Amino acid sequence: MGEDNKPLLIKRYASRRLYNTETSDYVTLDDIAGFIRSGREVQIVDLKSGDDLTRQYLLQIIAEHESRGENVLPVNVLNDLVRAYTTQATSMVPQFLQTSFDMLRESQEKVMESMGTGMSMPGLEAMQAQQEAFMKAMTGGMAWPGSSAPAPEKAEAASGEGEDLDDIKKQLAELQDKLSKLK
Repeated sequence: MGEDNKPLLIKRYASRRLYNTETSDYVTLDDIAGFIRSGREVQIVDLKSGDDLTRQYLLQIIAEHESRGENVLPVNVLNDLVRAYTTQATSMVPQFLQTSFDMLRESQEKVMESMGTGMSMPGLEAMQAQQEAFMKAMTGGMAWPGSSAPAPEKAEAASGEGEDLDDIKKQLAELQDKLSKLK
């Protein structure tokens, strides 16, 4: 059980083959993706230099899935990521992505819990509203240049839901609390 808490160590040999140190066999990128999907963390290191190559291989797995037509990342998100590498927004993007995925994971857990108790599932609209509120807080209420997100006033008017200011303040406070815990 304790082994599942530590990352699975994969060593890359000079031949670029990937070696699973737990099972003493060679693995492919698809195998590594399977480990991750099953909830296991992995760490990929170069055998000779000791360099951590995990990020490089995870990006390669994502790129291969995207190139096979398994599109998870919308083009506008990819554009925003490219922009983030060339703007001052770079410093807040990792935190934003981490918080967004944490919120997604929490929402998925709530969905699974509510399915088990027979309650109705929380809507995707609530999760999207949380992410939008977080983005507004991080950008000071401004949309990213070139992003598909409308300006905050237009977004609220377009939604037609007329969320009151108290709900938005509450969501913002929750997000700020989560951000402070990340630091």
